Amino acid sequence: MHDDGRYDDPRVNGRGERSAAGPVSRETDEPGWPGDAYGAAVAPIGGGPAPRRDAPAAAGATAPRAEASGTVYGRASRSGLPAVDGPGPGPSAHFESTPRPAVALPQQPAPHVVPDAAPGAAVPVDTPAPPAGAYGTEPADAAYVSRETPTREEDDPPLAMEAMRAVQILNPSGEVTMPRPERTRVMCVANQKGGVGKTTTTVNLAVALALHGNRVLVVDLDPQGNASTGLNVPHHTGVPDVYDCLINSVPLEEVAQGVEGIPNLWCVPATIDLAGAEIELVSVVARESRLSRAIDAYPGHFDYVFIDCPPSLGLLTVNALVAAQEVLIPIQCEYYALEGLNQLINNINLVRKHLNPRLDVSTILLTMYDRRTRLADAVEQDVRNHFGDKVLQAVIPRNVRVSEAPSYGQSVMTYDPGSRGATSYFEAAQEIAERGVKEPVSRNA
Repeated sequence: MHDDGRYDDPRVNGRGERSAAGPVSRETDEPGWPGDAYGAAVAPIGGGPAPRRDAPAAAGATAPRAEASGTVYGRASRSGLPAVDGPGPGPSAHFESTPRPAVALPQQPAPHVVPDAAPGAAVPVDTPAPPAGAYGTEPADAAYVSRETPTREEDDPPLAMEAMRAVQILNPSGEVTMPRPERTRVMCVANQKGGVGKTTTTVNLAVALALHGNRVLVVDLDPQGNASTGLNVPHHTGVPDVYDCLINSVPLEEVAQGVEGIPNLWCVPATIDLAGAEIELVSVVARESRLSRAIDAYPGHFDYVFIDCPPSLGLLTVNALVAAQEVLIPIQCEYYALEGLNQLINNINLVRKHLNPRLDVSTILLTMYDRRTRLADAVEQDVRNHFGDKVLQAVIPRNVRVSEAPSYGQSVMTYDPGSRGATSYFEAAQEIAERGVKEPVSRNA
């Protein structure tokens, strides 16, 4: 069998005519073959007008024979066989006698040049318009939107999206966009493990809530004074700080300082003098409740009071647990952060049992999440399975902007409000605000 467009089949006679069974060819003229779709007969190689396939043969008319140049009628012989001596395409020859209507192809050009015709032999084709519904030409539904249509977020350039997030976080209008609680929420940010993001979480949550209309007070209870640094509040030696409130019973309003650039935020700084408070508080009466009484005696009203605890379970942390109503535990997405969590929960239970029955672990925040590692995902699943709904849906990723912001005396919310870190802390603050109230207040309250 030759791969020349035709198969050697006994049903094809020596003169190239179709037998009763019809030829078997890849270039066959059976119905449905593209040759029928053009609506015209194939022009002979010798040139001349090509007869219409759907026109009956004229009486006595004889089709021109192919020239003896190694061709089959209407097609060049690809195998180089000699010309076939036979009649042209009459009723009993190569084409069927019954004329078939032309079938229009979509987007059929006119006039069409038959591929097998001689060069320059253009055959005009009268292509009728396709019927309604053919080839999927139904009118498009106006309400249909393709899944490949880009959304507004995907269509906007990255810089535009970052600018939109920055405006949303900074809230330049000053409206109350986050619900305000009916009473003051005192939240203690505690974890005896260092480096899990306690100070960073305290500063950024406080700034996010203050930017959106809440009155917030930050109490820096860590002798390192990192929260004071992040809010750009002076905390050098000689500055009135939280140590004076705990040891000398100085009123809290005398040591609180307003944060520059954020009108609804105040901070009680911590100096290096606080490092000696652990020893001095041992001999003080009611040493566990010194901070609680100072907060209760504050004349003004705050929506939120955040207490940044040191990385230990000493008297400073106990003072924070006694003064607070809620505990926010930031957990780094690593194994060491889970190892000491049981001891922290046990201490919280002891304080609840003996000193502060209203204390509750209300919020768990996952920090330093690295989505490239399986470990971070495993820690997240373990924490969510153990604490359930107390874990915020917002997760704080590893972001260099969060680490850069304190060196400029800012939070990441004001340093780079369009970054991933700022967006994550904004979502966490919004989730905390919505969890604290049952009915959101008016935007202009």
